[in-house]
Amino acid sequence: MSTHETTVTDEQSHSVSDPILEIRNAEVVFEMDRGVSRVLDDVSLEIERGEILGVVGESGSGKSMLASSTLDAVVEPGVLTGEVTYYPEDGDPVDVLDLTPAELRRLRWEEIAMVFQGAMSSFNPTMKIRDHFEETLEAHDYSLRDGMSRAHELLSDLYLDSERVLDSYPHELSGGMQQRTLIALSVVLQPNVLVMDEPTAALDLLMQRSIISLLEELKSKYDLTMVFITHDLPLVAELADRLAVMYAFELIEQGPTQELLHDAGHPYTRALLNSTPNLDAPLEEMRPIPGSAPDPVDVPTGCSYHPRCSLATDRCVAKAPASEPITAAHTVDCHHWKDAVDAISLNHRKQVGSETQNRQQRPETSDRTRTRTEMNHQDQTSPEGDR
Repeated sequence: MSTHETTVTDEQSHSVSDPILEIRNAEVVFEMDRGVSRVLDDVSLEIERGEILGVVGESGSGKSMLASSTLDAVVEPGVLTGEVTYYPEDGDPVDVLDLTPAELRRLRWEEIAMVFQGAMSSFNPTMKIRDHFEETLEAHDYSLRDGMSRAHELLSDLYLDSERVLDSYPHELSGGMQQRTLIALSVVLQPNVLVMDEPTAALDLLMQRSIISLLEELKSKYDLTMVFITHDLPLVAELADRLAVMYAFELIEQGPTQELLHDAGHPYTRALLNSTPNLDAPLEEMRPIPGSAPDPVDVPTGCSYHPRCSLATDRCVAKAPASEPITAAHTVDCHHWKDAVDAISLNHRKQVGSETQNRQQRPETSDRTRTRTEMNHQDQTSPEGDR
């Protein structure tokens, strides 16, 4: 297993000018019969107020555990250590891991909200959607009248018929409608931070793109900071201002989206980009990543990626790399990142980043019109949506 310095230096964590959430040396450990399972390994990260941060990596890389850590929501027998600090715009910093249960309950949903993976499992199937909203509002002593007014507004913002949705049971909504409803429920208490764990994983491609457009609108209208966790790098590249790449329960690279897409330093990040399907290129140009992700009970020594890395040397086996700056805003944990830039070409960089650039060039009204049309079509044609 790789080891890290216990004290974070400026080189080990990207610094932002106005952090709203700061994670320092976070570790999550499960004691198992076959050994210690370390599913988050010394992760440090700062999230800028008002930004959209994308966290990417293969399934089982620790992304969901990082999301749970931001809200001190790691379930037993998991043990979370380190520091998680929330910085409200007005007021003193909040040590999230030192809060009482009552204080933590207020922080969740009122300050930091989370959209969990799998919308259907987040709803009580015996309750109408209206009951979910009312129960949430009452649990936080929020005005029912003001809260339900906001619920109607949020559902409308997400191109849903608010009355119809509120009077429905979860199973009466399509997958896309469920996901949008869950997003509305998550922000009804007006949190400052929205953490989303694979919010589009079970949706078709058209609905995924539509929800990306909706999230951009919500972020702008309600001044949200967002953390978008996914294994789908091209998808999150359309939305995120910055990307953080995880591998084997560690954070291995982070930087501005376009910079990271075009000048990735870590061999794993470059391999991840090259494994992305490209409709404009022959199938044989897509390069799967050899090997498999490590077992959390038996993570390789040194650099955890060395068994799968074409550039690995004895140094990689013996010593975990420190974080190094590629630019002032772009850091990487790799002994050989300078060699990787030349040795591992990026076949798909143009295709992965092109949709992001195209979105920035399109008029905002064009995006909204297209999204509304797509959503209306999906809701009317889905078996669940056409009740």
